[in-house]
Amino acid sequence: MLLTVDVGNTRIKVAVFEKDSILMHAVFLKDEAEKKIENIFKNFSGITFSVFSSVGKLDESVLNLLRRHSNLNIISSETHFPFQNKYETPKTLGVDRMVLASGATLLFPEQHRLIIDAGTCITYDFVDAQNNYLGGAISPGFRLRYESLHNYTAKLPLLTLEQPEGFIGNSTKESIHSGVVNGIVNEIEGFIERYRQEYQHLTVILTGGDAEFLAKNIKSTIFANSNFLLESLNHLHNYISDND
Repeated sequence: MLLTVDVGNTRIKVAVFEKDSILMHAVFLKDEAEKKIENIFKNFSGITFSVFSSVGKLDESVLNLLRRHSNLNIISSETHFPFQNKYETPKTLGVDRMVLASGATLLFPEQHRLIIDAGTCITYDFVDAQNNYLGGAISPGFRLRYESLHNYTAKLPLLTLEQPEGFIGNSTKESIHSGVVNGIVNEIEGFIERYRQEYQHLTVILTGGDAEFLAKNIKSTIFANSNFLLESLNHLHNYISDND
């Protein structure tokens, strides 16, 4: 069994895999990590390997816990990835983006891939059919947009994500929801269309915490999977093991 651990900006996502099947997955806050992961090892005594990626900070005690209970593989910019990194500043490319690009490369061979990760930020990552990672884009996600409207104005309220009642907001609340939700949906649709104009046979993968909500609003053909990063960690770990 393999334990995959992804540390994001605000939360930690974990999953236990038996080959390519997810036996369990969970999401929790960073201050819960040590207790939650300890319980996972107790409940799944067959875990022999763990793979870890992080864009946020995590206590060294959690890494030590993973090392005590398993053979730990930490993903970094030095990892052997299944694509050629053409990013102009490869050392600044987030590990989460490289993991997603790896999963797309391994699961969708010989085609162009656009991976959209909708979380705190929305990231766009493109890997061409020749397995070259070319880059992408980063923009604010739902929470950042709602908070920005509240924090940088005098009177706009702080709202949380809701489906707008209509395209034309007939109140301040509905206008904010329409602006944030339709703004992101149109942004994503625009990115997909732009890529499809330049690259035929494009596979679009939508993932992240807000993927399920967005999938209901996006008209373009996409492959939506909120667990794609954890699954990508599993496939990348197997790729590294097979190519050592």
